[in-house]
Amino acid sequence: MSPYALRRLQLATQLDNDSVAIIVGNKEQIRNLNIGYPFRQDNDFYYLTGFNEPDCVCVIRPAHENPFVIFARDSDQNMEVQFGSRAGLSGLEANYGVNKAYNIETFESTIVSLFEKRHKIFVSDNHGSYHHVLGHWLTARQADHAFDSVKVFRSISQLFPIIAQMRVIKDSHELDLIKQATKASVAGHINVMKTAYVGINERQLSASFNHTISEFGCDSVGYANIVATGNNGICLHYEDNNSECKDGDLVLTDLGGEYQLYTADISRTFPVNGTFSQPQAKLYQIVLDALDASIALVKPGAKWNTLFDANQRVLAQGLLDLGILSGEIEHILANELQRKFTVHKTGHWMGLHVHDVGSYQEIEDQDSWVSLVPNMVFTIEPGIYIPANCMEVDEKWRGIAIRIEDDILVTENGHVNLTKEAPRTLAEIEECMSLNGK
Repeated sequence: MSPYALRRLQLATQLDNDSVAIIVGNKEQIRNLNIGYPFRQDNDFYYLTGFNEPDCVCVIRPAHENPFVIFARDSDQNMEVQFGSRAGLSGLEANYGVNKAYNIETFESTIVSLFEKRHKIFVSDNHGSYHHVLGHWLTARQADHAFDSVKVFRSISQLFPIIAQMRVIKDSHELDLIKQATKASVAGHINVMKTAYVGINERQLSASFNHTISEFGCDSVGYANIVATGNNGICLHYEDNNSECKDGDLVLTDLGGEYQLYTADISRTFPVNGTFSQPQAKLYQIVLDALDASIALVKPGAKWNTLFDANQRVLAQGLLDLGILSGEIEHILANELQRKFTVHKTGHWMGLHVHDVGSYQEIEDQDSWVSLVPNMVFTIEPGIYIPANCMEVDEKWRGIAIRIEDDILVTENGHVNLTKEAPRTLAEIEECMSLNGK
């Protein structure tokens, strides 16, 4: 059984035989006139089908003789000559485990008949493609609507909460894809460090990452590349990537290759000239120590919030030791005074989406943080950000932005750092950059 069939079966066991699940795929998006953006499938749709063509709807009916139905584009020789091959309805049934395939053009006229006498409709329609017909789905009658026939009064619920929790725990197929994405991205980060030199433009470093990951089978990135030199790194989601890297500046890179729709997410920070200044090195070591303090806690049963608490304590103490913060450490932590310079939370689920879906609190008790279990994959990414115009600190600290991010897999006995091979210590980074050809 394919991993997609296993996931559909897992979903069906969480519904019941009175249910219909509808999962809507993505449509093509136009970039300019008749030029489209590269197509990427809806995550939930792909998770359950493995099918990566636009204009599709998946229907799952537990315990039905045809439990897995897809509406999709049929074969069209003229369109395929223009824009590429399609699986077609026969191809879906032959190669994707589909019990019955219908033309997407018939979806709105056909879907109600597939409900049969089932009362519960679960919908995943992330872009609202069919929100305009939800009312019809609730009230539409079968062809047999005699006054003395059995009436079906339907309800509609969101499917998202069920699929989201399924996606938190990765299966072996997903882990293989994530490991390839991280392997490619590690190589990409190494190449960026080796490519950097004083005077290079951020966009050139971004392009060098894209080139490297393509050699590992990645045809895209999981999110917009972030290559931020100097004070640009203060912007957490900086995407301009069009500044010159100047002597004495750090470069903050947040880059993740996407392999078969699964992404990595790695951040590294390095000196463009290959050597950390003393202030840069001191702040960098604090961030690395904070990251490692969190990673050390990762094992089954650990609470999610403890990872954040651990690195915030290290960051706060480090800033206090350098005189950037003042006062007692417990007062600083109780009032979150370090957050002025540490800014963001420090981790998120990762998979089909860079900030993948799933709750961070226990479903049964929203006041309790989730406990880690094997095959969860997430990032840990502490940082320190001191803007160039921050007059309350000594000048030597200003304009320094540092983020270090690793991708962590929870195992039966602890954890694996999937991205540790991307240079992360001061010595590793300077050694890597010493191999720079410039």
